[in-house]
Amino acid sequence: MLLIIDDDIAVRTSLSLLLKKEGFEASAVGTPEEAFGLMQTRLPELVLLDMNFSNETTGADGLRMLEQIKKRYPALPVLLITGWATIDLAVKGMKLGAADFIHKPWQNSHLMESVRTVLNLSAAPAGAPGELSRKKLDQQYDFGAIIGEDPRMLQVLETIGRVAPTDAPVLILGESGTGKELIAEAIHQHSPRHKRPFVKVNLGGISSSLFESEMFGHVRGAFTDARHDRAGRFEMTQHGSIFLDEIGELELASQVKLLRVLQDRSYEVLGSSRTKTVDVRVICATNKNLEELVAKNQFREDLLYRINLITIHLPSLRERASDIPLLVRHFLNNLSELYQRPLRIEREALAWLKQLPLPGNVRQLKNLVERAVLLSPSDTLDLPGFQRHYQPAAPKTAGNLPEVGAMTLEEMEVQMIQRALAFHKGKIARVARSLGLTRSALYRRLEKYGIPYDEA
Repeated sequence: MLLIIDDDIAVRTSLSLLLKKEGFEASAVGTPEEAFGLMQTRLPELVLLDMNFSNETTGADGLRMLEQIKKRYPALPVLLITGWATIDLAVKGMKLGAADFIHKPWQNSHLMESVRTVLNLSAAPAGAPGELSRKKLDQQYDFGAIIGEDPRMLQVLETIGRVAPTDAPVLILGESGTGKELIAEAIHQHSPRHKRPFVKVNLGGISSSLFESEMFGHVRGAFTDARHDRAGRFEMTQHGSIFLDEIGELELASQVKLLRVLQDRSYEVLGSSRTKTVDVRVICATNKNLEELVAKNQFREDLLYRINLITIHLPSLRERASDIPLLVRHFLNNLSELYQRPLRIEREALAWLKQLPLPGNVRQLKNLVERAVLLSPSDTLDLPGFQRHYQPAAPKTAGNLPEVGAMTLEEMEVQMIQRALAFHKGKIARVARSLGLTRSALYRRLEKYGIPYDEA
């Protein structure tokens, strides 16, 4: 049973008819007192809660009701509905535990999609880590492209299996090289949208001036050199899944435009006044701490709450070192087939690889194995061969840091960029990688600080 709490009889009637038409049992009440009276006799599966029960339009009524519901029934999912939506209200509601936030007038398809997503997530119990095994997961899902048997990785796979059938937005967090794109693809492949497009977008490579054209498309004549109509990434993704990688690099101006699409499911093509609706599943990823960026006013808090209904933390390779032998053998099998060589690895080499820090994670391990294969005269890879081709990262020490107050962070950043340019002889890709930046982020800093460079 789904419970509707709204003081407007027209809204209650409309929602009740919609839910019953979609096959749900629905009850509707007009006051918080009636709602708690009903919940004492029968607990609903989901509450659709209006935000105002008086002449005020602040949403305070709904927030108080939400807080009381969560205090009495912490596991009961609540969907907020209001005609007086504000960003602050949405964020406050999500912080208090609301599952989603719907605006009046709502789109029936959007509201039902949200209802089904919330119900699916609340009905699917999380498996205890001790009960998980790779064999059991492989019997249920096709995770053949994801290598790993570490308990942390099994928990990630189990989460993917539970959330993939829903339309819940997913935020994938993890260091560079941990396989965030692979996880996003697995979510799409196990979703009802798997036959529809899966579109990948590297937001770190899109400047704010090109964001609208890239994401929403443009019409001919919208700007200089716009000689033809162009479909944007959201239009290309319609009914599929869009993967927004490096969302932590997105500039604030572009964050506002993205938020509107996620919130209203609509956008305007650049150069056109016609509004288009969009039906996509959004999966985001970043190696940055978004909560820290929110605290620094570099990332919008409301956008964070829109993209992180489900958050997946990918463990670094050093946190699941037991998976390194599995990954190495997987890479060698692929390389054996590619290069038609019967490749094998000595036990000592495998043990040495397990203890490496590998800050580049799976990507760094794969590159190291392939480099050793290509440069080894033998089909048996030994320890000296790997040691010769291993390129350790420069140690991070505080010994050479200036005294506090000796220079500003910007001055330190300028010096670090200049040193990296000199060390890598101006090779922008290497400079960006060594500084932990994308190429576009590095170019922005070079322009900001007026640092001269030659594209090498």
